Amino acid sequence: MRNRKFVLNVLIVTAVTANFMAAGSAAAADKLKLLIIDGQNNHNWRATTPVLEGFLSKSGRYEVTVATTPTNRNAPADAWKAFDPDFSKYDVVLSNYNGQMWPDGVKANFEKYVSNGGAVCIVHAANNAFTDWAEFNRMIGLGWRGASFGDRITFSDDGKVVRTPKGQGPGAGHGPQHDFSIIVRQPEHPVMEGLPREWMHAKDELYHGQRGPAADMHILATALAAKGGTNAHEPMVWWIPYGKGKVFTTVMGHSDYSMTCVGFQTVVLRGCEWAATGKISFKVPDAFPGVEKVSVSDPRK
Repeated sequence: MRNRKFVLNVLIVTAVTANFMAAGSAAAADKLKLLIIDGQNNHNWRATTPVLEGFLSKSGRYEVTVATTPTNRNAPADAWKAFDPDFSKYDVVLSNYNGQMWPDGVKANFEKYVSNGGAVCIVHAANNAFTDWAEFNRMIGLGWRGASFGDRITFSDDGKVVRTPKGQGPGAGHGPQHDFSIIVRQPEHPVMEGLPREWMHAKDELYHGQRGPAADMHILATALAAKGGTNAHEPMVWWIPYGKGKVFTTVMGHSDYSMTCVGFQTVVLRGCEWAATGKISFKVPDAFPGVEKVSVSDPRK
């Protein structure tokens, strides 16, 4: 039985990888250059970056580079001199970073990159970062902040957007990790097109009470924070225009096992491509999760 389960898992991983590679093969000759930034996080970036790098690279659509910051959260200024990525060389920047503030020069270059048309993908705890960086807060819209920091956005049971002013209601938090249902709110958006209107995401932290300026937000998907949460429909996937660029955020992706969710991988693959090009080449995988059942694929195997 154990051998049969292993073979089944291998077949699932192979099938999902083949599906992604076939979807991206038309553009394989012109791969998108993608930069992952890691090095500090309150989550295990050493485990999650290989998963991100794995499925992005195996899709055939991305040429992936990883830039790692100083790993000491109290790193002196001299230690940061080596971290000065040329963002302009990349079609999309994916942040798996939550830690010490970047040097002023790196911040200025990042703002210029996005404003001039660059694409950014923020994953899970990366939206916890840089509370005191005003332009970053504009880019992410909502972050892991206290209730007094800014407004909160949720959806009502009948699908209407609810805006809660700062100082009212809960601040950022999450209940116990569990599988939870993702509800697509903009099925016509290219990233969401063809996905089931509701699907089950693998074990993860379900963020609630996110706060921020929440301006120009286009919320693509939500989840009901019923288990130890707010019992409200909380944003899970959204994007915000910043200058000529796009900032795409998903707060899914707590751990490496969360990132093996085929739904998560599909959202990130499509979100990065759409933010960079405005188009989607990835088809919905046959192994995409169902309404009640998760689907996982580990690109490290």
